[in-house]
Amino acid sequence: MTAIIIDGKKLAMEMEQELKEIVEGLKRKPGLGVILAGENPASQIYVKNKQAACKRVGIISKRIDLPKTASEKQVIDAIDDYNNDPEVDGILLQLPLPDHMDEKKVMDSISADKEVDGFHLENLGKLVAGRKGIRPCTPNGVMKLLDHYKISIEGKHAVVLGRSNIVGKPMALLLLERNATVTICHSRTRGIKEHVKSADIVVSAIGKPKFVTEDMVKHDAILIDVGINRVDGKVVGDIDFENVSQKASYISPVPGGVGPMTIAMLLENTMELYKKHEQL
Repeated sequence: MTAIIIDGKKLAMEMEQELKEIVEGLKRKPGLGVILAGENPASQIYVKNKQAACKRVGIISKRIDLPKTASEKQVIDAIDDYNNDPEVDGILLQLPLPDHMDEKKVMDSISADKEVDGFHLENLGKLVAGRKGIRPCTPNGVMKLLDHYKISIEGKHAVVLGRSNIVGKPMALLLLERNATVTICHSRTRGIKEHVKSADIVVSAIGKPKFVTEDMVKHDAILIDVGINRVDGKVVGDIDFENVSQKASYISPVPGGVGPMTIAMLLENTMELYKKHEQL
């Protein structure tokens, strides 16, 4: 049996169209303030794609570019400008920052009311407590995909590969919130293969090309690939898509799976912050 392909690109386009129709009816348009420090080529592409998505739905995006030699204070000053700008509803600080900067300190300078990625301590605290707040874009995008395809989560054993603050940890919390039994595996986990083999749902975000192979997954498992890896000039995920798709019931591809949903959720988060500021 060949797995059903989880098409994130299609769902993201549908979400963008819905947002566009909402934004068209607004007197003041939502605003996203972007800060990019350094010349990281991947970051340049990510920011360009995010701004293009904003333009498609009618969200106004502003951008501040700083050189990699910029001081920590310069980045925090740029953030403060956006914190005090009434036209900016969400602030996006593109990571990673240059090595000489304290990422946590800089991130903490973003107002919790404007932090759009869901990484602020206040938003992460709300996630842990199960309270309403801005959710991290990629894990929330994964949940949106699971719901769209009517994939049951409650009571399922979910294995999350990776423990980053951006994907792994919040992903586990979101699955737990929906009553899954969650196992987190990481670089120090023993017997990863056995853990994955027992999973109904596998979410991989470890950045190792084709790490999850066919012999590691059980029949009819649901595979979500968050990995982005470059091999021989091609973008591939953490999962051996070609072979695992013959065994799984559902699988997300790379590219075209979770990636487009991350940007779609960024737009949704910006809209949520706009509603909060406008008291809608």
